Amino acid sequence: MGNYVLDFYSSEYKLAIEADGGQHYEDIGKKKDEIRTRELSKLGIEIIRFSDIDILNNIEGVCEAIVTVIENRKISPSPLSSPQRGEEIILARKQL
Repeated sequence: MGNYVLDFYSSEYKLAIEADGGQHYEDIGKKKDEIRTRELSKLGIEIIRFSDIDILNNIEGVCEAIVTVIENRKISPSPLSSPQRGEEIILARKQL
């Protein structure tokens, strides 16, 4: 998409799902992700990110978080909203 390769993408929901390894949590990785998110949001694409560890150890929570984002986008699509990390969505659901 643009200059970027997305891990997973739904054109119907303009939703990108990224599986992030450890390099994404280092300063340079965080900076690159911020730029990438900003550029893709200009195209109306929302990005949610999950750590590789969370995907491996909590796939049900990851799937629930993705479904929640899709449901929210169906109700009120907001292509310029700031993206959440998948872990934040999972934690928010656990607090409900």
